Amino acid sequence: MKVVAFNGSARKDGNTAILVSAVFKELQKEGIKTELVQLAGKKIHGCIACGKCFEKKDGRCAVKGDIANDCIEKMADADGIILASPTYFADVSTEMKALIDRSGYVAKANDDMFRRKVGAAVVAVRRGGAIHAFDTMNHFFFISQMVVPGSSYWNVGIGREAGEVNDDEEGISTMKTLGANMAWVLKKLNK
Repeated sequence: MKVVAFNGSARKDGNTAILVSAVFKELQKEGIKTELVQLAGKKIHGCIACGKCFEKKDGRCAVKGDIANDCIEKMADADGIILASPTYFADVSTEMKALIDRSGYVAKANDDMFRRKVGAAVVAVRRGGAIHAFDTMNHFFFISQMVVPGSSYWNVGIGREAGEVNDDEEGISTMKTLGANMAWVLKKLNK
């Protein structure tokens, strides 16, 4: 089994990546492979609503020249998907929103190709807006007919400067519980 995570932060190895790492450690303890895709510095455009994915039904977006199709392919090949984003103006980063829109549209066009995969959202926040970002990513999972495990609290870690989330004991604990629960669900679904 494999879980792929997409870090939508502009900071490649910042707080968002640290939170994902805490989830990954629990998954790896259970023998689940993990891969982190960092969107920082990579090119990804929003959906242009051309509808070509519904015409072609090839599991790909018609827009070329960025990383969206590589990400969609990784999602299709994985058993679990983690979307992780910092909170920018009370929502996900623009890179994460572009990934959600493009991959979600392609998935719908291809018979809900992410259906019954396990999905989890992870949010890094300085202060407010985390729940809205958390909801944005969870909406992607729900409309994609994915299975979403819970944790001991919302999957949020608090910190501003890189590394500050390590001081959020409850946030790190929540990520560990999320990883353990995600592993349990993956094993049940893949018996």
